[in-house]
Amino acid sequence: MTATPAATIGGIPIPDSKLAGEATELIRDITDDLIYHHSRRVYLFGARHGLHHGLDFDPELLYVGALFHDLGLTEKFRSSQQRFELDGADEARAFLTARGIPEDRARLVWEGIALHTTPEIPHHMAPEVALVTAGVELDVLGIGYDTLPPETREAIVAAHPRPDFKRRILHAFHVGLAHRPQTTFGNVKADVLARFEEGYTRPNFVQIIEDSPWTD
Repeated sequence: MTATPAATIGGIPIPDSKLAGEATELIRDITDDLIYHHSRRVYLFGARHGLHHGLDFDPELLYVGALFHDLGLTEKFRSSQQRFELDGADEARAFLTARGIPEDRARLVWEGIALHTTPEIPHHMAPEVALVTAGVELDVLGIGYDTLPPETREAIVAAHPRPDFKRRILHAFHVGLAHRPQTTFGNVKADVLARFEEGYTRPNFVQIIEDSPWTD
């Protein structure tokens, strides 16, 4: 796929295509300001990382991956019982294949979203996968903050503000996960419920093995 940049933020081109426009419209309609602006920052931070490191990536696929990555935290989709990452991944793949994107390309977007809370592994995968995680890690965890030129960071945050972001994103994680605590086992989101959900008991991998029905 090719996309002609219509605009830039902080020197980072934003895809201008029918596909990108439809993705933007859909996500703007079903997410609040918190998730929308976060998702756009994830694209911008991820794309900047890719450009800075000379990676060959498809901006449209990265854009869709970034925009859909937290869809599972929204009111429309967070009622499922699967991992919230899969909610967004499944919707993104359906969105792309419905518009004629080949399955192998849509699969890259699915993987980028599904794995964005799994440390390290995405960085060894295709750039469209790795860069979603890079964008999330910078915006949420601050990983790479000091490597980003201040003028780039300021331009991105001016276009997509993050007022009280730390508290609000943690609240969104809590609300999106409290009804499906089993899905946090083995991933970083267990920390959210351990901090904010009264009565939550973190599953213990060793105890699960020891309590399994096997006799030895």
